[in-house]
Amino acid sequence: MNSRRTFIKNSALAGAGSLLLPTFSFTKHENVAYGVQLYTFRDELAKDAKGTLRKIADLGIKKIESARSSKGLYYGLTPKEMKKECENLGMNLVSGHVALDENFDHTMAQAVESGQEYVICSSLPSKGQTVENYKRVADAFNKAGESCKKLGLKFGYHNHEYEFESHKGQVLYDVLMDYTDPELVFMELDLGWVVVAGLEPMDYFKKYPGRFPCWHLKDMDMHEKESTEFGKGGLDIAQIMDSQKASGVEHIFIEQEEYANNALDSMKHNMQFLKAL
Repeated sequence: MNSRRTFIKNSALAGAGSLLLPTFSFTKHENVAYGVQLYTFRDELAKDAKGTLRKIADLGIKKIESARSSKGLYYGLTPKEMKKECENLGMNLVSGHVALDENFDHTMAQAVESGQEYVICSSLPSKGQTVENYKRVADAFNKAGESCKKLGLKFGYHNHEYEFESHKGQVLYDVLMDYTDPELVFMELDLGWVVVAGLEPMDYFKKYPGRFPCWHLKDMDMHEKESTEFGKGGLDIAQIMDSQKASGVEHIFIEQEEYANNALDSMKHNMQFLKAL
């Protein structure tokens, strides 16, 4: 279902630090600069958070989005340490993936300390592929969004492929869209998972214009249903990039969960691909 459950056994990330990579500056496409979801570098961050952040900055990345880890939301760093480290490296911590659970008040407090703009729920807080459950989730999202707004944060949700299943003739993701308040709940559309589900992201941009201020940009191996380097999968990236205005996107985070070799090599390839667009 969600490839985050499948960790790479032979990624050879430990040797990635020895790579001599040129520095790239991301070009902008329709005025939106590229960032990266740090889950892409999860193994390296677990071993050396500050060192890995430096390597990411050296690639020319200016925007980052954190993810939950065994060492907390900021890979063993405090929120203030994470903020300072990013600022020192010329990067901006824009967003973070979190859980909507009993610790959410603490999660919001940490987000405020870190200076990030978005708090993104990375999985459904309650299980059940039914219209009724998705309506309950939408209600919980609206309440979380209201709590975040009071603190100057923006609350959002990141999809996988299962949200696009149907129940009682309704696409469950559409239930979330229809029952969440656009002023309180912002959607981060994972473009790769939409395509794996057999749908087109552009159709959602047309149906719900301006509802997707954040994207996860990833290419997908359609046979294995896992992420791959740009240009090797089933996502028409050039077409997607021409749809930014309709979606209302402000932040595009590259995410890759599986690699041909290692995270740094894959990110180098992805940047070169985007520069050639």
